Amino acid sequence: LPAFQDSQLSIKDLHFDGVPIRIYLPREPSASQRRGVVFIHGGCGIFGSISKELKEKIICRYIARKSDSVVVSVGYHLAPEHQYPAQTLECLTATVHFLKTAETYGVDPARIIVCGDSAGGTFATSVCQELGHRTDIPKIRAQVLIYPFLQALNFNLPSHQKNAAVAFLSRERAVHFILKYLNKDCSLKEPILAGSHVPESISLKYRKWINPDLIPDVFKLGYKPPLPTLFSPQVHEEVQELFEPRVSPLLAEDAVVCGLPDTCIITCEHDVLRDEGLLYKKRLEDNNVHVTWHHVEKGFH
Repeated sequence: LPAFQDSQLSIKDLHFDGVPIRIYLPREPSASQRRGVVFIHGGCGIFGSISKELKEKIICRYIARKSDSVVVSVGYHLAPEHQYPAQTLECLTATVHFLKTAETYGVDPARIIVCGDSAGGTFATSVCQELGHRTDIPKIRAQVLIYPFLQALNFNLPSHQKNAAVAFLSRERAVHFILKYLNKDCSLKEPILAGSHVPESISLKYRKWINPDLIPDVFKLGYKPPLPTLFSPQVHEEVQELFEPRVSPLLAEDAVVCGLPDTCIITCEHDVLRDEGLLYKKRLEDNNVHVTWHHVEKGFH
């Protein structure tokens, strides 16, 4: 559909504190303030656009119509031209601006959610983690994470093994895109897939959160624990960003996680990232965050 033709919605391209956004506003007058949705598109931080991606337009229009909400789609600038963490920071800036100016668009600032798919789910998670304890702006009401990427420590979880060669987002392609996003040498892919970038101290520290034992048995059919691998200090030094919560939100401390809003997590069976959603679900529940989980048994990334 053409960008600005919609009988039910008024669609405008704006900037929120310098960040490009596309806003979808229902044309029908409302007797009360509407709900608001910040939508962050996927694409590994290196693909996608609010102006060219038909999928995003359809999703945003669908959400705005079906939920009678004002939807703000964030057009963050892409890596590697705009270096990490510019993408997360721009999503954060756009969200804060919307929280502060919601009433201008007829939105109740207490009823704004942040939603994202794939890497957009990563950015949405990071935004909520960074805003969780702020008291100077309205609280985010909820986060919706659609098959999010949440950790870069272990690429040998059951879903990685089961879906290693699934079309579109294979296990190897996932690591390749992460390295492209961080503007790293893609020759590091193989040692990262093997786990050579993780020192034993870090592996032990985060084993309480990233561990196949935490995944329900029904999702581990055919799983084989990987063979031990040698740690490479050189590889570890090259990819320090992988251990930052902005790349691996599963590594955020409990003090951050306990401040998160209600959460909806969507996972798909045929997706290398499935188990990251399952592990984050458990972390949130362990920290008394209300979680709604939808699993699509025949779904794929």
